[in-house]
Amino acid sequence: MSREIKLCLVYRDMWQSSGKYMPNADQLVKVASPIINMGCWDRIETNGGGFEQIQLLAGENPNDVLRKWTKPFNEAGIQTQMLERGLNALSMFPVPKDVRKLMFSVKKKQGTDIARSFDGLNDIRNLKLSIDYAKEAGMISQSCLCITHSKIHTVDYYINLAKQLIELGTDEIAIKDMAGIGRPSSLGKIVRGIKKYKPNIIIQYHGHSGPGFSVASSLEVARAGADIIDVAMEPLSWGTTHADLLTIHEVLRDDGFLIKDYDRKSYMEVKKLTQEFVDEFLGYYINPKNRLMNSLLIDSGLPGGMMGSLMNDLEKSHKSINKWLQKNNKKEISIDNLFTKLLDEVNFIWPILGYPPLVTPYSQYVKNVALVNVLNNIKGKNRWSLIDDNTWDMLLGKSGQLPGKLGDEIISLSKDLNKTFYDGVPHELVENILDKNREEMKERDWELGNDEEELLEFSLHKTQYIDYKSGVAKKKLADEILERKNNKPEEPIPSQTKKEIITIQDVRYEVEYLNEENNTSNTKNPPGKQILSPIEGRVFLTKDPKDTPVKVNDIVKKGDVICYIESMKVINAIKSEYSGKIVKVCIDEGDDVFDDDILFIIN
Repeated sequence: MSREIKLCLVYRDMWQSSGKYMPNADQLVKVASPIINMGCWDRIETNGGGFEQIQLLAGENPNDVLRKWTKPFNEAGIQTQMLERGLNALSMFPVPKDVRKLMFSVKKKQGTDIARSFDGLNDIRNLKLSIDYAKEAGMISQSCLCITHSKIHTVDYYINLAKQLIELGTDEIAIKDMAGIGRPSSLGKIVRGIKKYKPNIIIQYHGHSGPGFSVASSLEVARAGADIIDVAMEPLSWGTTHADLLTIHEVLRDDGFLIKDYDRKSYMEVKKLTQEFVDEFLGYYINPKNRLMNSLLIDSGLPGGMMGSLMNDLEKSHKSINKWLQKNNKKEISIDNLFTKLLDEVNFIWPILGYPPLVTPYSQYVKNVALVNVLNNIKGKNRWSLIDDNTWDMLLGKSGQLPGKLGDEIISLSKDLNKTFYDGVPHELVENILDKNREEMKERDWELGNDEEELLEFSLHKTQYIDYKSGVAKKKLADEILERKNNKPEEPIPSQTKKEIITIQDVRYEVEYLNEENNTSNTKNPPGKQILSPIEGRVFLTKDPKDTPVKVNDIVKKGDVICYIESMKVINAIKSEYSGKIVKVCIDEGDDVFDDDILFIIN
């Protein structure tokens, strides 16, 4: 007798795996109706992952967006699902328990039915609270096996992991093949092993297309007993995203599965609208390489969900390193060459860093360390010169237990820096923060929102929320779009101020280019030792707005933290290379800097 199999459209992940931004509320509501009319969907991935943060970066309120976006699916009886990062919730760093609990309550009330929870280290201790909080909020708890391929990530490893999650009370299991490097045969064996242990457990397969395995993997896991397959749609299927509905539908139907048919006219309408969103301005943030499949990803295992941000980061690093090469009379490097060097470096350092599954945020951590190593190698410097605090927390056990052993050089470096390893439960290190944030929001005269949803966003994405409330985010996006639209030179035109009007989603913005005379990098600097930026990114003089920033005439010691640079989704503490007196601060809060830009001058 033929077995039924269901489909989920990962509309959120289609965008995140392609580029940086997502459609706004009006666009999402517009595309919801034809998605529903297709008639083949049992589930839609609506939010989670970077969704909320991305909306804030675009100057949108993610709570308003999500309520409008989920409503049509709720009314149509199609289940909605979100992706959350366990200990890190919807952030890139550990989140307090009170914030995590509030998140599930808020997202359920905003219309999300299923919480797909994963831990980037496959440490089930980080998923226990996610399972408990999801079920307490009335959501379906789905726990992930983060798939990667190494000598320690075996079929038995994943089956045993699933058994433990089932015993913790999870309702469903997701095979999260975030880089698409799970081998079809092995994935089938994992599914069979889980079904043998718990025949009625729902298993959902999520596989990215990057290296090319996803179609074979979808068929193999379906034959092994998987119940739901995640798919994408044109124009954002394939490449670093997911296999297309049309292909997976035909493969499964031809193999004898019972599968709901789709309305082709509605498919074409969804395709047309999605392309319109791309053409309006979202396509400026989609690197063409992310629309291609690449078998080189088999070795590196970099996940599709981070490829959009990776290529955006790589473009910035490419400009930055070429500026350095030009300044030092060296031959420039192509972005293809830089990308290949990055993949090779990831392959090299991954075992040394303890084989963390390359999924958010740990894929970003490994990639960031690899990229800094590559840039330093080009400059003739040694590896491991800049490891951010979040990455150190991963290495030290504060984010969970690494699957493998650390390499000798990391152990040695940790001793040199007086780092302390931790083997306790990670969430016990994170203090509750909601009461403190409630008071801060009241001081700012900001509303906590329905069901305290604004408090949640402030607690999860504080910097981005402040920029959203101030209008900085919307203005910055307008500036970025105009720069990409006009392909304007990186440096402002000397002695000119230029104003232009740009329209984004029916809102007009006046964008003004800076006068070169205002560029502090051109002013004559006093004598002294220069502290240079080791990486491109956005400068913060303090980690907390209430802290006191370093200023002129301050005395600092070698190794003191003097500022922070937010780069590639993590905060890097920048330390002084010298002891002495600060004679000039060459940066302002929020400035964008490149490699080797002068941050401070010290005497």
